[in-house]
Amino acid sequence: MTGTDTRAPLRVGLVGYGLAGSVFHAPLIASTEDLALDTVVTSNPERQEQARSEHPGVRVAASADELWARAEELDLIVVASPNNTHVPLATAALEAGLPVVVDKPVAGTAAEARDLAALAEKRGLVLSVFQNRRWDNDFLTLQQLIASGELGDVQRFESRFERWRPQIKGGWRESGDPAQIGGLLYDLGSHVVDQALVLFGPAVRVYAESDVRRPGAEADDDTFIAITHANGVRSHLYVSATTAQLGPRFRVLGSRAGYVKYGLDPQEGALREGKRPTADGSWGEEPESAWGRVGAGESPATGGGSPVPTLPGDYPAYYAAVAAAVRAGTAPPVTAAQAAAALDVLEAARRSAREGVTVEVRR
Repeated sequence: MTGTDTRAPLRVGLVGYGLAGSVFHAPLIASTEDLALDTVVTSNPERQEQARSEHPGVRVAASADELWARAEELDLIVVASPNNTHVPLATAALEAGLPVVVDKPVAGTAAEARDLAALAEKRGLVLSVFQNRRWDNDFLTLQQLIASGELGDVQRFESRFERWRPQIKGGWRESGDPAQIGGLLYDLGSHVVDQALVLFGPAVRVYAESDVRRPGAEADDDTFIAITHANGVRSHLYVSATTAQLGPRFRVLGSRAGYVKYGLDPQEGALREGKRPTADGSWGEEPESAWGRVGAGESPATGGGSPVPTLPGDYPAYYAAVAAAVRAGTAPPVTAAQAAAALDVLEAARRSAREGVTVEVRR
């Protein structure tokens, strides 16, 4: 096509306007050139008003059934509701003939994720999972470092998503009911496991330790996962709400050098503050003081190694790729099959922690 693209943007129905829907999905959808936020589904009156205020002109529905009733008016459904609703809502959307993005975890089990993938394939529809941390600034930088060979052969990958939240907040994310799919293993664990698999490929063995440490807590809030990858790399992954002193976000040890990076990607913080992606190239940037360091034989804490400029984070790239997948049939940015592989690891980790054994991952 030549000249200006005059196609109307794809009309998006967003189910859920809690943290995921209001902070992540809605702003990213609204800032994507080829997408338009058409309808927000929430039964909460305060959230309905919040959606109207933050996205003037958006339609509001109290139930997802209202979306299926006018499926012909929509082009994409985004499921950002509680974890235990992901499978039924994604199934309903696909059966209504609509492509779907589902927040992580896509399902409670790998089998459910593969069933969704099979349904999407049968219907010829896009199904993608929102693993936005693939577009974190530090992750993009690490991918570049590995590809350049600067670290040599990676031998151990340490990844931490740690927080200091000694008081529980309650709600479904901290529920001990297995049906709610709460706890950090399936929340932050979905991110760190996905990143490890993207970087180093399939898992063959998993060992995990999972604890409930805070008074009154019901779901795991301090979990460690060790993955042995098929290529021999070992990933050590930590997710916690009880970390009084935070460790490095990444410590990656290779045969030539290591990379250590502290601090979280700034995009989530910016979105929480109401900032929106910009076209001037500044989105996702971090100050030089936050850059990681590459070196060998010295500690970065005492100035060892050399600073490595952190690439800008790019959450908007996810939805741009989703739009391209719906429009042109290109591969989704994250597939349900990839999400199922991560769920294989999470299920193995849950069994390992419960039984105190190392679990082989079926391939």
